[in-house]
Amino acid sequence: MKKLFLLPLVFVVIQGSFAQNSPIKGGNSYLDEIIKQRQAKDSEMRSDDNSPIPAENRKEFKGLNYFLPDSIYKVTASFERFDNPFHFKMKTTTDRMPEYAIYGKATFLLKGREFKLNVYQNIELLKKPGYENYLFIPFNDSSNGYETYGGGRFIDGENTAGDKLIIDFNTAYNPYCAYNHKYSCPIPPEENSIPIKVEAGEKKWHE
Repeated sequence: MKKLFLLPLVFVVIQGSFAQNSPIKGGNSYLDEIIKQRQAKDSEMRSDDNSPIPAENRKEFKGLNYFLPDSIYKVTASFERFDNPFHFKMKTTTDRMPEYAIYGKATFLLKGREFKLNVYQNIELLKKPGYENYLFIPFNDSSNGYETYGGGRFIDGENTAGDKLIIDFNTAYNPYCAYNHKYSCPIPPEENSIPIKVEAGEKKWHE
């Protein structure tokens, strides 16, 4: 997965999907890897120069908050690519309006119900070597503002051949605006809302 960082009031670079060190449901190599990723992200958030955690808060920073990893939230979606992707300016938390394309639609089952999410591509990011296959899945769900950040969360995806797309909600992460108001972050489009609580991935940083 690519790492997607959001530069202060400028543009999206890359920050990846990470995870945490806590007990897991049904321990196996996949879930163990989620734990390692979360440990790595906590380390970066604590000490990296590009961390969005305000400098005055890093000394007390003990790690981000996550739901326990659960493999039911890693789904294989049917993926429909659009022949002529629609380009538009995505709203952000500032007046910045980056150009995105609605690249396709993912349809999947979660907890016995069918849902659909649009899958996007950042036009500027596509021009950077190594990001030709990067897909962006911002979403809202019923946990927003309660267990999770009110502004929605993001998932990174990879464009591969075929009509399937892996969507792993265990790797859902907060935009940097969840930690620091100095950042400019995409706002998930209204149509990318899931009317259930997605109890996977990153929670709110503060209560």
